[in-house]
Amino acid sequence: MNQKSSGITYKTLAAFFIPLGISSSLTSITHIIINGTLSRGDNAAFIVACYAVAFSMFGIVEKPMIVFRQTSSALVRGRSTFKPLFLVFVYVTIIMMSVSMVISFTPAGRWMFVHLFNADENMVRTISLTFFVITFVIIFSGIRGIYQGIIIQHLQTKWLTIGVIVRVAGMFLVSYWFIATDHITSMAGAAIFLTGMFIECVISVWKGHAILKNTEDSSEVLYKKDIMPFYIPLVVYFLFQTMLQPLIYIFLSQSRDMEISIASFALAFTISQLMLSFFMYTHQIVLQFHQRDRSKVWKFTMFLSMAPTLLLLFISFTPAGLWFMKVIMGAEPGLAEPTLVVLQFFILKVLVFPWVDFFNGFIMLERRTPRMMVSQTVNLVVVTLVLALIVNAFPGWNGASGAIAASIGETAGLVTVILLVYRGKNKLRFSKKRSQEMQ
Repeated sequence: MNQKSSGITYKTLAAFFIPLGISSSLTSITHIIINGTLSRGDNAAFIVACYAVAFSMFGIVEKPMIVFRQTSSALVRGRSTFKPLFLVFVYVTIIMMSVSMVISFTPAGRWMFVHLFNADENMVRTISLTFFVITFVIIFSGIRGIYQGIIIQHLQTKWLTIGVIVRVAGMFLVSYWFIATDHITSMAGAAIFLTGMFIECVISVWKGHAILKNTEDSSEVLYKKDIMPFYIPLVVYFLFQTMLQPLIYIFLSQSRDMEISIASFALAFTISQLMLSFFMYTHQIVLQFHQRDRSKVWKFTMFLSMAPTLLLLFISFTPAGLWFMKVIMGAEPGLAEPTLVVLQFFILKVLVFPWVDFFNGFIMLERRTPRMMVSQTVNLVVVTLVLALIVNAFPGWNGASGAIAASIGETAGLVTVILLVYRGKNKLRFSKKRSQEMQ
């Protein structure tokens, strides 16, 4: 398809994708604001630790809400298709809020905080109250996601960046108030987070609703039986993704130097994720543009995918890396140098990840999201097997073992998703050919 017929230029693709990347990268700043605020309080270690445990649990219960963004951008084509999805959102919200209340106010939650997150008994009440406040974020997170899906589908992605910028500004103001009034507690962190998400949600609803109101309604009908087979595998996929980091920590605890292994891997993982945060929406390029100009979509993605890899190569193999670790990340030399070694083994993962997300876009486009679970399962299994082998055979490799396993697992996931995509395309061609022959 040529440019004239498709109306797609590289400028169009960049104008669509860059705001998405910026909004994703800016979101990471929100957690820096919260942690920076909490670290200024009296007994900061206790405050930060309680918030961290509550936020870790929140990260699990929020996963079913996050994927409403992808579901909305793939399935909603007007008001008639929006209403069934919003009804599903209401059901999911009721379920997740009920689960959150059980965790906040019953012995089951206390047991989880103590035995799964190694929280001290003295911390449990503070963690429970902080978690209770932070769980209201999931309501705004889900609503935001549904309307952002509509904004993305109509290529108005600059509004996602605007929403995050206003969110960050609002969180700075609330943070300043807590510091100025000396009311810094773990629940203050939850309140800052809740305020920021509410602000971003309001902007997303305002813009998304305006787009929906002015969109000609589609004749397409969307039922719950169409939504759930798309939605549930996405939830499982992201839950599996969440399991990878704690799984690696379990194995790294068996390394020769457990503390340096976990610390260097955690720091290297954070840096690699920061670089990849800009590329978390690669699947949206496929969803919105591949059917209009596949050649430009492929070329644009090839160009994009090199950026985080080149940046990581620069940090890992030049003197700038040591400066970055000491000045920007604040790491001591004893941690900075092992972290740079671990980062070198993350290069493959950083190179591969944008392509995993890109091919997942084809799976979403074809509404065959159960296949995403297959690739993520392969990733988990390979990471487990590689870690078991390396940690037992070479315990002195420390944090590098986790990076090697993560890179090999991501590569295995990429190979799997490519095979699944092309197998699906071949089946589709075969079925079309048979139907033509029968006619």
